[in-house]
Amino acid sequence: MKNKRMLGNILLLITAMIWGTAFVAQRVGMESIGPVTFTSARMWLAAMTAGTASLFLRRRTPAGQDDTERKRHTVIGGICCGLFLAAASLFQQYGIVTTTAGKAGFITALYILIVPVLNLILFKKRCGAHVWAAIAIGVFGMYLLCMKEGFRLTRGDTLVCCCAVVFSGHILCCDYFTKKADPVRLSTIQFVTVALVSGVIALIVEEPSWAQIKAAAVPILWCGVMSGGVGYTLQMIAQRFTDPTVASLLMSLESVFAALTGALLLGERMSGRELLGCIIMFAAIVLVQLPAPKRKTVE
Repeated sequence: MKNKRMLGNILLLITAMIWGTAFVAQRVGMESIGPVTFTSARMWLAAMTAGTASLFLRRRTPAGQDDTERKRHTVIGGICCGLFLAAASLFQQYGIVTTTAGKAGFITALYILIVPVLNLILFKKRCGAHVWAAIAIGVFGMYLLCMKEGFRLTRGDTLVCCCAVVFSGHILCCDYFTKKADPVRLSTIQFVTVALVSGVIALIVEEPSWAQIKAAAVPILWCGVMSGGVGYTLQMIAQRFTDPTVASLLMSLESVFAALTGALLLGERMSGRELLGCIIMFAAIVLVQLPAPKRKTVE
């Protein structure tokens, strides 16, 4: 059991690294292709990758659950999750055009702080005092990271912040449907949904061409096959063996890999203020994953 838990942790670490490096690939891809066209192309590849994986990772319907109902939740859940993911991906892709890969990675990681807030507002699920402390720390860290002049955000930072909010909705949507659906097939349907939605939008607001796709082939391949298909599949396999708190913490390390790869591959540099903001935000991400302290009972 310990060996399987260790394997799960290693797979999640690899997943975080893949997702973090995808921020660099997204920025490089923007040099020769429109954001919406890029999103559609990468999601078609992700759908093909996840779809292929679903053929080899077939799971039996759990005892007590109707197979028809499970299939229905898989389709409906895939479409709902796909709509959330489409909005989050487009916000992020447009934001990355005018912000750094490292900053985009850290701001996107705010979804870990936003999820408990939405959970309270939408589902009345309360969280501990340490979570609210983490939220306050995270907001301060984002202020140091993003605010350039007074209370103004850059356009790219604002769009990536919107991505974090919408992606929080995606996480809650996935949390609901994965308990009732086939997770790998659900992921495949969500990728197809994102690809279709972004493809239609690309035809309206951009002028997609095969020349653009060919010029951005390497970033599209990495983000589609690795970040999309492989990353999500590894996550699903790994979480069978790993404690969910540890899993969330390991996956949040994508922000660290985004900053590191942005610096190593793109030569991006952060000011001391921005670096301090990143450190504070990461501390908040770690804090929010810790279990709430147990209350002492009076005998």
